[in-house]
Amino acid sequence: MSESRIDITDVVIAAAGGINAAGRSSGHQAFRRVVFDALSPVQQAQLLNEIANLTERPPHEALEGTLVRRWDSDCPQLRGWNPEAMLYHEVIDSEKSNIDNGIKTYRENHRRCDVQSAGQLPRGFNLSGLYNSRHHPRGLQMALYAAADALGNLGMSADDIKQHLHPDDIAVYMGSTAGQLDMEGFGGMLCSAYLGQRNTSRQLPMGISTMPADFINAYLLGNAGSTGSNNGACASFLYNLRMALDDIRSGRRKLVLTGNSEAPLIPGIVEGFNAMGALATEERLRKLDNLSDDQQPDLRKASRPFAQNVGFTMAESAQCFILTSRETALELGLNILGSVGDVFIHADGHKRSISAPGIGNYITMGKALASAERTLGKGCLNQSFVHAHGSSTPQNRTTESDMFSRLATAFDIESWPICAVKAHLGHSISAASADQLLMTLGSWNYGILPGVTTAPEVAADVTLEHLEIPFAHTHKEQSDIQLAFINSKGFGGNNASAWVLSGQASRDHLQTLVTQNEWHQYIAKNEKIREKQKAYLSAVAKENIPLPYRDKENQPEPDDIELSAEGMKLPGWKARINF
Repeated sequence: MSESRIDITDVVIAAAGGINAAGRSSGHQAFRRVVFDALSPVQQAQLLNEIANLTERPPHEALEGTLVRRWDSDCPQLRGWNPEAMLYHEVIDSEKSNIDNGIKTYRENHRRCDVQSAGQLPRGFNLSGLYNSRHHPRGLQMALYAAADALGNLGMSADDIKQHLHPDDIAVYMGSTAGQLDMEGFGGMLCSAYLGQRNTSRQLPMGISTMPADFINAYLLGNAGSTGSNNGACASFLYNLRMALDDIRSGRRKLVLTGNSEAPLIPGIVEGFNAMGALATEERLRKLDNLSDDQQPDLRKASRPFAQNVGFTMAESAQCFILTSRETALELGLNILGSVGDVFIHADGHKRSISAPGIGNYITMGKALASAERTLGKGCLNQSFVHAHGSSTPQNRTTESDMFSRLATAFDIESWPICAVKAHLGHSISAASADQLLMTLGSWNYGILPGVTTAPEVAADVTLEHLEIPFAHTHKEQSDIQLAFINSKGFGGNNASAWVLSGQASRDHLQTLVTQNEWHQYIAKNEKIREKQKAYLSAVAKENIPLPYRDKENQPEPDDIELSAEGMKLPGWKARINF
């Protein structure tokens, strides 16, 4: 479809769900934790109780166990490894000829991990206890939670969806960049022989990067429609969002679950990024803050986008968004949290270093700005803001700010607000831009832009012309932030930028496209959806609800289907698949 035919409400965001270092996605819990200092006392008290219930800890411990922080040595994401005494094997064979011939003798040693902070899921949150999760890698557990939270927030169950849509109407696009590398996945498959253990039949399939979508299909939705994931390194979520957008806009699908789940907090991945010099280590943070060797840096402030910084902070996150066509949202009465305008993806061309930033991001953001302006009209860009990649590396702060500033000049943007939530959440790799979209929905709901509160000021080498980089949470009028841009950059030259319109602006536009009677019918249906959503949010705020996990349940067999040359009927689905 050509860009000239884009209508902003073609593809709407009907629900969001998930979990990251700030908390649960539904009900804007994670967003409220990020901007906690900008909330009213009543809102703060409510959030403290919610996080206490999420983590099964006292309210006074709720804030301490969230966001970027020192490793939680008693939490399950570490899966048996200790960052204070990380295991490694040292070659001790003194005969060089033996070593050259591959005959080596090792001894076990332990050393303290250079990296002592991460964006971990809230301390005390027992994800594995919410369903029969035995032998499941953490990333797959998180993916199931994200999809279940999104369905609860949608106000419709998987069975409800099947009664309104047929399999061809539905898709799930969700994956991970690194795959599942813990011992239950690829990590165990690769390490078992060296550890004197046997491989299991689960480790290889469960490690595959598309398995988050597969688990959602098989154990939550019973989806028989389209499935998959597109891997674009740290920009992967926007790649999946692009697939969802294209599917719905072309008419191939009516409802798509899209997102990413990344659980990279394991020794091999941490050490891999650290070997690149990409991470904020204790030693680098000490030098940055002029501390002595026996002084501890403030690890809660390890991630400092666009400020003086030394590297990014790794994080885990799983986010799932439910997108629908405009017609489906109206027909089912679904909430309209926003709408997706377009997503642009470009490579960098020739590169001196595969990990360095390049020119591709100038293309993606330039196209996103031009597309939004063509669709919404001249002047819309001055009511916009950006959720930057903001990875907290010296290279990113200079290159991304230069790109934003030059584009702001070219498009006559006077003062462009630039947010960077990795300051609070860390860098969740494939799910990072999903975290950014989640925070965007929160800003539209509360009128607050998250600031880089982990640093006192912008770095001297950051370009600021036509830019506004808040270092405190900032209240904004809804009309000033109705348009948002999500920017992401990944290793290898994977650049992606998207533009999205707020729920209020989307609803206002959609109302002009239908009759008054059709709008009243939608409002009536939406009231019922909101009642179900409210019931879910009220329940999950009080306690962790078991996931609607169906293990080996209702599996359709060949004899259960009604098959003809025209199509087939599946058990559990109201409509047929047409061949």
